[in-house]
Amino acid sequence: MTPQDAAKYSREICGLAPVIPVLVVKDTSHAVPLAKALVAGGLPVLEVTLRTPNALDVIREMATVEGGVVGAGTLLSPADVRAAKEAGALFGVSPGITDELIDACEAEDLPLLGGTATVSEAMKMYSRGYDVCKFFPAEANGGAPVLKAWNGPIPQINFCPTGGVTPQNAADYLSLPNVLCVGGSWVAPADLMNAGKWDEIEAIAREASQLGA
Repeated sequence: MTPQDAAKYSREICGLAPVIPVLVVKDTSHAVPLAKALVAGGLPVLEVTLRTPNALDVIREMATVEGGVVGAGTLLSPADVRAAKEAGALFGVSPGITDELIDACEAEDLPLLGGTATVSEAMKMYSRGYDVCKFFPAEANGGAPVLKAWNGPIPQINFCPTGGVTPQNAADYLSLPNVLCVGGSWVAPADLMNAGKWDEIEAIAREASQLGA
């Protein structure tokens, strides 16, 4: 998979819904019902963060859910990339970028949504053939006004802002021409997962799926 092919795939999955759920799942038994609720609510692209010991098992379970497009977040090393690919991840997301990480994703044919926080980092990704990036942490880095400013000098690059994105500010990002979608954790609250209230999570997802419409 070339960087251009990887970027094309990233653009396609970012176009499936306005919000990509950013998921921290501590109980593997939650994986399938959570994925089903989010997909049913109109959010098919699921980012499972590698922040828990069972994250790879969660990816394996979610990958069995029809209609879901499951990826691995918080990729930090080539070992993470290989493990995520083996678990069934269809794409990867990283908080930042290194040549080592990009090389590993290309070697494993794992499309990467690489994290950028500066214009220079976005330009580095672009020089490698990637025109779709993650913007992280979005709110801490100045939020929607920053991406609006970036669109002037680097309109060729599109972003998925993540980090501090909420239902209240998501529309500010989604209104920008260089934003394809946003990443958010609010769609899968831990208390609702722990209570098994999948219908309520589905309802939250359905509201999120209409953001920016």
